[in-house]
Amino acid sequence: MHSEIHSRFQRFKPTLIEYIEHFNTSGTLFVDGQRNKIKLFELEGMTLNIKSFKVPNLVNRIAYRFFRKSKARRSYEFANRLLENGIGTPQPIAYFEKLIFLGFGNSYYISEQLTVDLTFRELVEIPEYPDAENILRQFVQFSFRLHEKGIEFLDHSPGNTLIKKGENGQYEFYLVDLNRMNFHDHLSFEARMKNLSHLTPKKEMVAVMSHEYAKLYQGKTESEIMERMWFYTDDFQKKYHNKIRLKKRLLLRK
Repeated sequence: MHSEIHSRFQRFKPTLIEYIEHFNTSGTLFVDGQRNKIKLFELEGMTLNIKSFKVPNLVNRIAYRFFRKSKARRSYEFANRLLENGIGTPQPIAYFEKLIFLGFGNSYYISEQLTVDLTFRELVEIPEYPDAENILRQFVQFSFRLHEKGIEFLDHSPGNTLIKKGENGQYEFYLVDLNRMNFHDHLSFEARMKNLSHLTPKKEMVAVMSHEYAKLYQGKTESEIMERMWFYTDDFQKKYHNKIRLKKRLLLRK
């Protein structure tokens, strides 16, 4: 088994290994997804979030063993890069990779489990969410800082931003599900707009986001920003719903 543990948590290595070795029979189930599973474990007053990535198919077993970094390793390394850039994400603790006969087996990413007040999803799904516009505008400021640092978060979707309420109407934002990211010297205007296209289908929310982004971004008017942000949002929504309709047709044929 290959692993890397953050320097602050090296002394807990035997405990972390024990949690990984007994992942299937211990811990508290937090997320039971089709692809991945998350369990919570306690460690000296801290709650750990351990995400288990399923065993990949044969091709990816070989790819992850010899040519590509695993999802767990990318999650760990990207989390450290985010923190180095002043971008919020739960404290990365370690990653583990199990190697098997045909290459690569399970992998695990360990981070701190945060207690937060909401995710971006609540802003989309709950009408009249308290202080919604203020949260949305601060989220845009957070995303702008991300873009200014050349960080392209490819899974910038409603469930992947955790939000914690602070004092005096201020909010803190934390990115999760980190294994798909690109880091650039510069992020183009089109890439920025496309990066915000998976967050909400509501045009009124996109209008607020465009207004706030226009206050921060030089060289484009609010109407230009709104046009491109809505273009990519609408395009994503059409493709998303077409994909769902296609899946339903395929299921009906079976």
